[in-house]
Amino acid sequence: MPSIKKTKVAPVVEAPYQIKREVLEELIPGPMTAEGVESIFRQIKKALLERALNAELTHHLGYAKGEAPAEAGNHRNGSSPKTVLTDDGPLTLDIPRDRMGSFEPQIIGKHERRFTGFDDKIVSMYARGMSVREIQGHLLEMYAVEVSPQFISDVTDAVMAEVTEWQNRPLEPMYPVVFFDCLRVKIRDEGTVRNKAVYLALGVLPDGSRDVLGLWIEQTEGAKFWLKVFNELRNRGVQDILIAVVDGLKGFPESIETAFPLATVQTCIVHLIRNSLDYVSWTNRKAVAAALRPVYTAPIEAAAREALAAFENGEWGQKHPTIAAAWHRNWERVIPFFAFPPDIRRVIYTTNAIESLHMRLRKIIKTRGHFPSDEAAIKLLWLALRNITADWGKAAKEWKAAMNQFALLYAERFTEARG
Repeated sequence: MPSIKKTKVAPVVEAPYQIKREVLEELIPGPMTAEGVESIFRQIKKALLERALNAELTHHLGYAKGEAPAEAGNHRNGSSPKTVLTDDGPLTLDIPRDRMGSFEPQIIGKHERRFTGFDDKIVSMYARGMSVREIQGHLLEMYAVEVSPQFISDVTDAVMAEVTEWQNRPLEPMYPVVFFDCLRVKIRDEGTVRNKAVYLALGVLPDGSRDVLGLWIEQTEGAKFWLKVFNELRNRGVQDILIAVVDGLKGFPESIETAFPLATVQTCIVHLIRNSLDYVSWTNRKAVAAALRPVYTAPIEAAAREALAAFENGEWGQKHPTIAAAWHRNWERVIPFFAFPPDIRRVIYTTNAIESLHMRLRKIIKTRGHFPSDEAAIKLLWLALRNITADWGKAAKEWKAAMNQFALLYAERFTEARG
């Protein structure tokens, strides 16, 4: 018997926190200035917080204000003023007390001097690249609140527990594509400012969505470092990576083949083109790029090899022999590209997916001279990543076709991991 859809009619109820018209007319008798409106908002906020605190005390004591306690014992004992920092600036509240001192309010803790929104504002400014002193100046200018640099550092340091949790979270058993790349960041280490590498892994999931798998800081890269990274990924649940796209990272191929022996290591073609053009003057770059195009757009490896030989023996290859030499050195990591159909080639052609991520991170850290420690760098980068990845939408349009090709090429490795 077919089901009959019933139309639900929402009951007419009064919003529990709706302000009565009479109250509004009393608060706003006529035209007001912006300062007057802000003052009313602060009064309402103060009244709401104090009402919530009194409600907490009522629950704690078991009887409402004005009622007699059920039995002798603990009871109300007036209030004491307390100034807390809110997202609108400092606010003085009358905190209710009990005779025994056992009441511990939840909305604003006994020893807390800041409301949640105030900390969130500091973290938000920090995540957008503002320095500690810039945040200090902004708070003083906007809210007339003077806080110390140490106070701001303590507030932002509170996110390190979330960073640790994120860095150790479980991962998916299989990733069709993982992009690995690094950006350079100046960090103080043992009294010297060093140019350290921050490595990121950006994974593409079977449904085409993206996820940053982790952040790692290392002075120098090599097989030992990469093996540590891959073992960490395995410990967090990654069992298989189909294609790893890299930019000639030292020690990478040997390490990933140890940890994920079935993974295909693919050199980023766009990186290789850019590195080739570094040897060319600006006036000739367009012509050289056009001469290289037949190499990486070839339908099969044999045709690509012939195109590279033609470039090497041509005008630009003779003028810049280092270009062909660079392609020959990386050829073993270039040729996997030619075994894939166009739909997959479009996905692995470049590490632009992770480069665009790096570009946004560089905008945030460019104002910093250097970081005082590895932890400070990780903290800011993680906060920035949290903002960036919140904007990520659904998978790219071309992924649907690529997903079908992955299912055909990798069979059970792709389909079983998807469940």
